[in-house]
Amino acid sequence: MSSLRFTRAALRVRPTAFCRPLQRRGYADVAADKIKLTLTLPHQSIYKSQDVVQVNLPADSGEMGVLANHVPSIEQLKPGLVEIIEESGGNKQFFLSGGFAVVQPGSHLSINAVEGFPLEDFSSEAVRNQIAEAQKIASGSGSEQDIAEAKIELEVLESLQAALK
Repeated sequence: MSSLRFTRAALRVRPTAFCRPLQRRGYADVAADKIKLTLTLPHQSIYKSQDVVQVNLPADSGEMGVLANHVPSIEQLKPGLVEIIEESGGNKQFFLSGGFAVVQPGSHLSINAVEGFPLEDFSSEAVRNQIAEAQKIASGSGSEQDIAEAKIELEVLESLQAALK
């Protein structure tokens, strides 16, 4: 039985199961509510707050700003800067190597990444040196695996260098 026939048969059996009214959502509304944010790595939580006004994310689909009452979604993150704007006017910046952001109903935002560090922990000089080393490996005659790893490292380091400017 094709999946379309199965779906039609299921609708005939319980038509009310699939007939919920659809909620129309547009862009996030500016609201007095706050975002409940958790930024976690596999081994620790590096940021948790309930007083966040906005979070700017480096999503694969483009730069994304999340406000309270944002449309629920899941976004893959590319290497880049996560900017957290707190209610007190403070601003926290973390560099993530990638990951996922999950926006849930009730203004909950979970950011999960493999690596993430406060931006102030990085030195632009050290990043330049690492870029030079990775470029040597990427353009060298090493193994395919070494070259592929160097290209990934270059992508992350170039994003970090842009964030430091």
